[in-house]
Amino acid sequence: MDARFLGIPELTEAPSAAVVVDVMRAFTVAAWAFARGAEKIVLAESLDEVLALKARRPDWVALKDGPPAPGFDAVNSPALLRSADLGGRTVVQKTTAGTVGALAVKDASLVLCAGFVVAEATARVLRERGCGSVTFVVTGEDGRADEDLACAQYIARRATGAAADAAGFLRRAAGSRAAAELAEGVREGSHPDDVALCLELDRFPFAMVAALEDSHMVLRPFDVPSAADGAPSAGSSSWT
Repeated sequence: MDARFLGIPELTEAPSAAVVVDVMRAFTVAAWAFARGAEKIVLAESLDEVLALKARRPDWVALKDGPPAPGFDAVNSPALLRSADLGGRTVVQKTTAGTVGALAVKDASLVLCAGFVVAEATARVLRERGCGSVTFVVTGEDGRADEDLACAQYIARRATGAAADAAGFLRRAAGSRAAAELAEGVREGSHPDDVALCLELDRFPFAMVAALEDSHMVLRPFDVPSAADGAPSAGSSSWT
């Protein structure tokens, strides 16, 4: 597999397949939202778009980076979301890096959003699709965020079927600038457990696939069977 690791500013054309990585915290939060029952996540361009969608659909859950704010229901923290009841709900998410990265590759034929919590499921999708060329979008710090790069490199290795010791990749993420800022409470709207939750390898058995639906980029969970399992269940999301 030909893997490229690019920051958002380096994206000049739509790749055939893209894995958008935001470990701390957008796509860890997204995975937790699905685990708590969310049906789908609409990735918004701006906070104004989030509020506009919320105004039209008051039952939707508006989620943002930073501290709580009027009109928003949740913040971008896995620890603060892990006890939420999101059964059947639609979440509208806008973050500083993760959602921006996904929207930057919206024209790719396959877009996966990932963090360590869905790493193996993401790698299995790439293997099963036989992706010969994959662009990994390292969203944090204009492509320099080591937690995102470490996760992307780990998924890339697993996507080839190669053995990979996750411990070293997780240590890099734990020593990253983002981890330090979260641990020190520099980032508003965070919880002391956020870093640990972001570093839980393969916490969830599903991958997360984003695709355009009615002009919006929509993220959905996709159950990926292990080699010993059968096909995905009839209720699973899928793509063409």
